[in-house]
Amino acid sequence: MDEKEIPSLAEIHIAASHLRSISLPITPILTSTLLNTLTGRNVYLKCENFQRTGSFKSRGALNAVLNAMKVDPNLKGFVTHSSGNHGQALAYAASIVKRPCVVVVPQGTPKNKLDAIENYGAEIVICEPIPASRTSACLQISQERGFLIIPPFDHPDVIAGQGTIAVELLDQVPNLDAILVPVSGGGLISGIALYTKRINPNIRIYACVPEGKMLEECLKEEKRLWPEPSQFLKTKCEACRLQQCGILTFPIMCSLVEKQVFVISDKIMINATRFAFERLKLVIELAAGLSLGALLTYFDQLDPNIRNVGIILCGGNIDLSVPLPWLQEDNQ
Repeated sequence: MDEKEIPSLAEIHIAASHLRSISLPITPILTSTLLNTLTGRNVYLKCENFQRTGSFKSRGALNAVLNAMKVDPNLKGFVTHSSGNHGQALAYAASIVKRPCVVVVPQGTPKNKLDAIENYGAEIVICEPIPASRTSACLQISQERGFLIIPPFDHPDVIAGQGTIAVELLDQVPNLDAILVPVSGGGLISGIALYTKRINPNIRIYACVPEGKMLEECLKEEKRLWPEPSQFLKTKCEACRLQQCGILTFPIMCSLVEKQVFVISDKIMINATRFAFERLKLVIELAAGLSLGALLTYFDQLDPNIRNVGIILCGGNIDLSVPLPWLQEDNQ
């Protein structure tokens, strides 16, 4: 990997200024006496479920689009592939700069995410639910229409944009000991780790993943041990079904993220999401249940010296047109 592709501290600060220039909200930190009591830690919830488009993804998409328009103000449009949240985010970002956008989504993407993508003015293309179909359809559209591809995680500007979460978080809670982060392709945790470790190398960054991700094995060996071609995981969390992490993101994770990985079952994820709804009064999606579920289930596996823990609640785009996950028949 070219070192020039790793966002610098300055580039993450520039990303933060980009987001301020269009008044993207600084998301709040919430605390819970109940969570503190249950876990014996001081817990700080970084609520990206309150972000525009309902997830952290708007940060990376906006930074990438704004940078691209600086390089070429005559860009024809943008295209991406997404399980939903990045698609919404790119559609929103494209609307800000008044450019068309196409989003390739796999079959089975929740209706609420499809509707949101269309509401931001983007065109949707449905593909087969395998990673290769997503990337090939995206490339074809880019070639046919001359649109720029903004991938969901494996892009320096996207990673820098996601790193702005840490800019806010460390300003809001300067004395953090650890941050728990949901992981799919790795853009979120890479951006957070790049900023956090440069500001305070003592803060530990933990990955929280669905079963079958193989991330701990890969991190310990510092090798891409995933089978080829890339596969989707059998998890109810559609936002985290991709097994592999990115070509750019994985080396960042190897150097900055803890080798201990919290592997979360669907049951734990669903129960954590329900806990957020019922006890914290927060609407979160299952991907956010990864980090919250890791805390609730494995808090005793954290170093006892870790007292102040940041939890990234990455999004709140849950499909309300179907029963909530804990009310579905196969979870009864």
